Amino acid sequence: MAEAARGDEEGAARALGRLARWCARRRWWVVGAWALALLGLVAAGRLAGGAPSADMSVPGLPAAQGAAVLARAFPAQGGASGQVVVQAPAGTLLAPARRAALARAVARLEAVPGIAAVGSPTAPGSLAPDGRTATVAIRWSTPAQDLGSADLAAVDRALAPLRAAGLQTATAGAPAEQAESGGGDWSEAVGLAAAVVILLLAFGSVVAMALPVVNALWALGTALALLTVLESLTDVSTVARTLATMIGLGVGIDYGLFVVTRFRERLAEGLGVVDAVGRAGATAGRAVLMAGCTVAVAVLGLGAAGIPFVTRLGQAAAVAVAVAVASALTLLPAALAIAGHGIDRLRVPFVRGPRPVRLDGPDAHGWARWAMAVARRPWAALAASLTVLLILALPVLWLRLGQVDAGSDPPGSTTREAYDMIAGAFGPGANGPVEVVLEGARGPAPGLRAAAAVARDPGVAAVLPPRVAPAGGVTLVTVIPRTAPTDPATADLVRRLGAEAARAAGPGVRAQATGASAGMIDLSDRVAARLPWFILAVVAISFVLLAVEFRSLLVPLKAAVMNVLSIGAAYGVVVAVFQWGWGRSLIGVPEAVAIEAWVPMMMFAILFGLSMDYEVFLLSRIREEWLATGDGHRSVAVGLAATARVISAAALIMASVFLAFVATDEVVVKMLGLGLATAVLVDATVVRLVLVPATMVLLGDANWWLPRPVARLIDRRRARRAAGVAVS
Repeated sequence: MAEAARGDEEGAARALGRLARWCARRRWWVVGAWALALLGLVAAGRLAGGAPSADMSVPGLPAAQGAAVLARAFPAQGGASGQVVVQAPAGTLLAPARRAALARAVARLEAVPGIAAVGSPTAPGSLAPDGRTATVAIRWSTPAQDLGSADLAAVDRALAPLRAAGLQTATAGAPAEQAESGGGDWSEAVGLAAAVVILLLAFGSVVAMALPVVNALWALGTALALLTVLESLTDVSTVARTLATMIGLGVGIDYGLFVVTRFRERLAEGLGVVDAVGRAGATAGRAVLMAGCTVAVAVLGLGAAGIPFVTRLGQAAAVAVAVAVASALTLLPAALAIAGHGIDRLRVPFVRGPRPVRLDGPDAHGWARWAMAVARRPWAALAASLTVLLILALPVLWLRLGQVDAGSDPPGSTTREAYDMIAGAFGPGANGPVEVVLEGARGPAPGLRAAAAVARDPGVAAVLPPRVAPAGGVTLVTVIPRTAPTDPATADLVRRLGAEAARAAGPGVRAQATGASAGMIDLSDRVAARLPWFILAVVAISFVLLAVEFRSLLVPLKAAVMNVLSIGAAYGVVVAVFQWGWGRSLIGVPEAVAIEAWVPMMMFAILFGLSMDYEVFLLSRIREEWLATGDGHRSVAVGLAATARVISAAALIMASVFLAFVATDEVVVKMLGLGLATAVLVDATVVRLVLVPATMVLLGDANWWLPRPVARLIDRRRARRAAGVAVS
């Protein structure tokens, strides 16, 4: 079987090897082309004038439909909304001097550029029962993404009369959320510094360390410049750019690490520079291409979820991965040719360079001894690794999807202060009012009946007087829940409010619950319904890709199962830290929170793809040895010994990049960072270094079994592709 499969491996390897040699021979032209591409994209992005989008709406959900009706019926409510919270240290805000200060502040707010309307602090629902706290609603004429620190500063200046009167103020909503988001921009630098240290220890050379880092930064800069251009054509959110940075930096360094490692090995074998570049492109380059395709397929598969902003997150990540792959296959070979034999210059003392793989004898290195130990005791290794994975994954059984609100913002931030002041004065539910839209309601009577009915619901704290649209036909009933927006009881209330209001309003009236809380609850329900199907789709597509790549059924099946286990372990850690609150203070999370609805779906797509990076790199090396010797046990041991150091270094780099983002202020980014780092570390240690080799030793030659009809189909398609025939 090894002889039959060898020819299939050579076609793709030769093509990538030729590409690498071509780039090596024309090294300065390739570098110049990448420089022009980066400069051109930066210039195009500035000329295009796009801006990040904050649109997280999901068309088709009940809350989105209700919001659309509300926007048509109350056009004055367009634009971004914000809120100023005012609190007196003692007494009441209705005292004459304080009322005068409120009036002056409202007048100054109305004069702030961009503010379309300012509410009254004494309107129904705006003044707390004790009279000490009031909210001032602000409606902006511009979208939320166009607001920022300058607008928050203008609002803050307008509130000077309140502070002069001894009143405490805080701002919620726009523009405070935009001004306080994106903290921790130095996270990339922290992750990069960690990567530099790890690469120095792995390579023992400053030049060898610099090549993957510079290559990754160049690729990341190109990808972000491309996303800037795309901002003028489609919606690209700030979170999407953060995600692209996180993924692009991690995979860019990892792919560079793989290629540079192979290049140094070939140089050590005595090959010339161009030939060593070609061989690295034919072997490690092939693994990089396969790994990148798997990551891209996984994140692009997010489109199947039917959630537009999640789809755009996946597309942004795919752009970063695609550019990283292209850079590793073209720019890096050119850089390796420029470095040549000088790649080992500026040696780091006490760090040994690459050595030939020896499984026994006095020259056997630590990873070789580890590989042989796993090969000798595969059942014990299998049992131990499965136990660790299942323990880590256990908390996922209690996973609760929800939303992260301002209650989880850092203490001292104006949004957190506003949240706490509102919760203390009006009750926790006042931070997430639910707007019930009655469509088809004629006159005030249907709204009054609906308001009276929902007020009797045990989960409702208060109902504001109904508002009839100027053109009629639509009535708005604002409901204040008794519980906080993230409380499961609020989700249950939202799910029943529409039906209760519709029954009370009468025949012909359609009722829908909308607002930020209702939107997130609807999103959670959709994610919960589609997540299993999404997982099945990504696993199936990846299974097919790996089956074609490695000409095996058991290898991709085993890979899929193990990747799901490592992702389950990451889910379990995220639930334990964020939902249960275990160790949350260590990463700056002020309180336990539900898991943001779209995070598990995004984590699965990214992690399944990244897990395949190490799987492909390890299996490619094992398969090379198996094709050369036909010895199943030895090929597993050699493959593990040859790649363990590289995989461990790559995992530490990727985990360092991800963990650096835990230092940001945004809890959702913390979730992604911790979850991704956990999965990468678990996957590269427990799975790749123990579970995979143990199962492959136990399966032996059956690893590479492929039914003859499937093998013939793959062979025919490869033959037609090699002959230049288009295959549909």
